[in-house]
This record gives sequence, C-alpha cells and structure tokens, in this order.
Amino acid sequence: MRLLLAVVALLLTSLSVPADAARGGGGPVIQPLPVGTDADYQLGGERAVPPGVGIVVRDRRAEPAGRYDVCYVNAFQTQPDEGRFWRSRMHLVLRHDGTPVRDEAWGEWLLDLRTAAKRTALARIVGRWVDRCAADGFEAVEYDNLDSFTRSQGLLRRRHALAYARLVVAEAHEAGLAAGQKNLAGLDGTRLGFDFAVAEECARYRECGEYVAAYGNRVVAVEYRRRDFRRACRQWGAELPVVLRDLDVTPDGVRRFC
Repeated sequence: MRLLLAVVALLLTSLSVPADAARGGGGPVIQPLPVGTDADYQLGGERAVPPGVGIVVRDRRAEPAGRYDVCYVNAFQTQPDEGRFWRSRMHLVLRHDGTPVRDEAWGEWLLDLRTAAKRTALARIVGRWVDRCAADGFEAVEYDNLDSFTRSQGLLRRRHALAYARLVVAEAHEAGLAAGQKNLAGLDGTRLGFDFAVAEECARYRECGEYVAAYGNRVVAVEYRRRDFRRACRQWGAELPVVLRDLDVTPDGVRRFC
C-alpha cells in the first residue's frame, strides 16, 4: 500500500502545472517583468533601443522592439486621436450635464465606470486591444490612468476604478500578458492581480517607495525633470530601471538612464 501511494504521489507531482501557468485556470504562462536591466519609454514614437535596455514600453499600435515589450493601453480614459471611435460609444464616456468629463491636462475624456454593465462593456473593448498586443508579440500591458476617478468631478469613486481594474487585469492574463499598474501610488495593486508598476515621476512626488513596497524591484520609474531623475538614480537606481524622458516622449527627445 505504501508503495502504491508513493507511485501515485510521484505521478501527481510529474503532472503538476507550474504556478505561472496555473493563473487563469491553466491559461498561458505569463512572463514576469525582468529585473537588473534598463527600461525605455517610447510612447511618442519608435526609436532604436540601446543594447543595455531589456524593457521597452510602446503604444499598442506600435511594433514590439524585440526585448521584453510592454504594450501601452489607455484603459481608463480616451486617446485624443480616437474621438471618432468613442463618439459612436458615447454611452461609455463619462458625462456631466451631457458634456464629456475631460482630463484637461491631456484633452482626454474619462470613461464611465459607474455600473457593472459599463465596466464589462469597456473591459471587452480593452480585451480586444490586449489580444492584439499579445498577437503582435508583446509580453505585458501597461494600463494608464487608474486614478482617473480623482479627475471625475466626483462622479466616479475609487471602488469603481478598482472593480474595473480587476476586469482589465483578467483580460491581460487571459491573453498571456503581465499587467502593469500605472498611477495611484499607495495602492497595493497586487491585490487586484497587477504584476508590476510603471511609476511616472515617483521621485518628484516621493512615491517610489510606495510602488516598491507592493512590487519590489518590478517597477519601471519614468522621470521628466533632470533633478528628479538624479534623485531617482541616487535613491533607487541600484534597484529599479529609471529613465529620463521629455514630457511628450518624442522619438528624438531626451533619453537618459542611470
């Protein structure tokens, strides 16, 4: 009997599924954000990637760079050049007195996350984008504007954003992509399923430590001012990839690594 039990245990061990592959009920293996390498942030256009860079973030409509490629998706607001797409889906855009609520800094409309039905509909749209990212060869997705509720004139609540975040993280994982939190420092996004973070100006706003507390060294730090970049390099450069970019992240703009 003991021999039989030992054989059964051995067979079960040999058939066990790796933990990463088990995410999503036996779904695809998700590749974690690499550590110990630089990261480049190329949202405004593609450019050559230096040899020491192992992580590259590009817009979802761009080609992957052939490194660990992160697909940028504006999941909580609209892109300025996608007005036609969203005008045909205005029931999913947040409105106040019939007028779309805007993020004035970037001219983007906020998406309406207030009901489960709208969150589900929006997650389906994002899911199609994410599937395309995966098909194109990206390894991960960065979801921008998790904090859009703070710019919603009080119409959105934090709970709406977090409920929606769970849905889009699930979409990423189902597509085999790691999911990156963007914004809302202090939130432990791992509780929502996020795998890493992209921290814009975390040195400027003294937030890097909050992201590190949740994600360890799986944090990409992006700074836009030289003095903040120098501070980030002094404090976090030994642990995190830190890149200095121009605010418009143009293809020929500022780019420095620690």
